[in-house]
Amino acid sequence: MTITFVGHGYVGVATASVFADLGNTVWVIGHTKEKIENLKKGILPIYEPGLEEIVKRNIKAKRLLFTLDYREAIPASDAVFIAVGTPPKSTGEADLSIVFEVARKIGENLEGYTVVVTKSTVPIGTNKVTKQIIEAAKPEGTTFDIASIPEFLREGQAISDTLHPDRIVIGTEDKKAEKLLVELHKPIDGSYILTNIETAEMIKYAANSFLATKISYANAIAYLSELKGADGLRVLEAVGLDKRVGNQFLSPGAGYGGSCFPKDVKALIAIAKKADYNFSLLKAVEEINQQAMDGIVEKAKKMLGGKIRGKTIGILGLSFKPNTDDMRDAPSIVVINKLLAEGAKIKAYDPIAMNNAKKILKNIEFRTDSYSVAKNSDILIIMTEWNEFRQLDLNTIKQNMKKPVLLDARNIYEPTRLREIGFVYTGVGR
Repeated sequence: MTITFVGHGYVGVATASVFADLGNTVWVIGHTKEKIENLKKGILPIYEPGLEEIVKRNIKAKRLLFTLDYREAIPASDAVFIAVGTPPKSTGEADLSIVFEVARKIGENLEGYTVVVTKSTVPIGTNKVTKQIIEAAKPEGTTFDIASIPEFLREGQAISDTLHPDRIVIGTEDKKAEKLLVELHKPIDGSYILTNIETAEMIKYAANSFLATKISYANAIAYLSELKGADGLRVLEAVGLDKRVGNQFLSPGAGYGGSCFPKDVKALIAIAKKADYNFSLLKAVEEINQQAMDGIVEKAKKMLGGKIRGKTIGILGLSFKPNTDDMRDAPSIVVINKLLAEGAKIKAYDPIAMNNAKKILKNIEFRTDSYSVAKNSDILIIMTEWNEFRQLDLNTIKQNMKKPVLLDARNIYEPTRLREIGFVYTGVGR
């Protein structure tokens, strides 16, 4: 098939590249000339393990094509995927302005029959509006169907998640569209959920909000365990071994972040409010997540004898999770800004996310490795669980620091070992 993705972010580039690798001709439409020119050369605007090789291979095979021009890609496409951002408004609602603008441009360039698929995370009812916009814009004589196929990609694992998803959700109004989209996804290994569009729109919000709830639950149990002298990690390990619960997303730490969980929780709260439902559970999830980030600052203050002002604090890890350069809503941003507000001097290092971090974090010193971050620091805080940090020479780290004080916000170290080396150590829930 010939298909098009509008949007050159994580979802657009990763999914388009996989479909090209499966033998389709795939266009990617962007809006930034520099990014499109770089993509044509195989230079990615994002970091994603394994993606660069797939992009270059399919550019060489002329199956993966990049353009700024809708007219170049849309007319020949059997299906067009909308994969653009839906950032939160100040109210928490999803900003759909880009989705609707893209829908208009798609409509203007349709030829023959096309299935227009929303892959962006959008509230229930969005596709109906999109349909109206396309209907008003399309040339006479063209026909189309709309569909919703939400994405469930984890940054850092986007390729495997595209090829081997837990489920493929396809929401349609028409059997013709459903048949085409099932055929397109045949080479992909996953269970199908074939449903109406409204259900497909809701599934993504429901899934992400549930995972965010598990994280906040883990942090709440960890906090209570600390207060009562229990080992929160062992508690959660035992809970996760129950097959009805599962242990994924039950690791306490500095809270969730990234491009999905924060905005999707807010959006579902806003969707509920419009339906006159007070989603108090998700409001508590947000509150606990904020407490998790605030708690790291409070732990640091306690470990420093109750005073942060004038202290040098080393931060290892800035991205919201490992194996990505994504800084969107990263807990490190909240923690660092709070420490700066209390008068700390901050040194920081991340293996991949430094360039993006420099655009967001001001008045901090960026270093090129972990050991220079530790040099003369009063405390070291692990904010992202990069494997690189698990392999550090901790004796050298200790010797570099003013005092061997380590706050492990991701529980990557064994407390007994750290204390034997001579560190003052604190984790989360321990």
